[in-house]
Amino acid sequence: MQIPHKIAFLNGQFAPLAELKISVMDRGFLLGDGVYEMIPVYQRVAFRLDEHLARLAHNLAQVSIENPYSRPAWREHIQTLIQAQTFVDQSIYLQVSRGPAYPRQHAFPLQATPTVLMFADPLEPPPAQAIESGVSAITCDDLRWQRCNIKAISLLANVLAKQEAVDAGVAEAILLRDGVMLEGAASNIFIVKDAVIYTPAPSNLMLTGITYDVILELARQHALPLQLERVTAQMLREADEVWLTSSSKEILAIVNLDGQAVGNGQVGPIYKTMYGLYQDFKMTVMHRGQE
Repeated sequence: MQIPHKIAFLNGQFAPLAELKISVMDRGFLLGDGVYEMIPVYQRVAFRLDEHLARLAHNLAQVSIENPYSRPAWREHIQTLIQAQTFVDQSIYLQVSRGPAYPRQHAFPLQATPTVLMFADPLEPPPAQAIESGVSAITCDDLRWQRCNIKAISLLANVLAKQEAVDAGVAEAILLRDGVMLEGAASNIFIVKDAVIYTPAPSNLMLTGITYDVILELARQHALPLQLERVTAQMLREADEVWLTSSSKEILAIVNLDGQAVGNGQVGPIYKTMYGLYQDFKMTVMHRGQE
């Protein structure tokens, strides 16, 4: 495996990613004991950085890992990382594990120093074909634990669901639990029926993304009918439109689900409106360097 030689961050130090090393006893490596964030960057401006850092702090508190940096220190480290890259639009991966401890045990160690890793990749926009014509998805059973609202690095169930989508040749797997739609393997899901936007309300069974929050804000600002409520599998299958949203995909229309057309099988009008609003939001806010 060839690791890019771009600059990354590990425990307070900046160095080429290929040179970074952690202890084999790190609990993130051994137990998936940690949390993470994915932060999109447009024109070297981190998108909704305060919201990402607030979610990080909340998730660290949920798993009893001490936040290793203050908000100003996080911002300084992230901005230094952004400026160190040769590409302007970026996707920053940020991970905090509980740190190395010996012996390996499930209970929290008496002493451990968190491990902090950050690196950036080029942020590639979805292909124009996907934006204009939509993508396909499948549904699958949600086999995850009961605390899906924590952005934990232990993502094996999501990995298996995403691979199921890859094996089926589609963009995403939508997770169903007891006849209720929750989210995608790596996205949030919205549906539209009779010009009303529906999406599940935040709960312990789903991770609401920063993009999810932006879609809610834009819908409310522009008086688009919106309902946060329980979305059944039947509602999903009878929807006029289905969308997926994430930091990297932004917002994409799903036009085929489990081999059946969604609505008329084409990108819908409400999606087109929301996509335009989202792009306007980016252009008028982020590209001016405001957060």
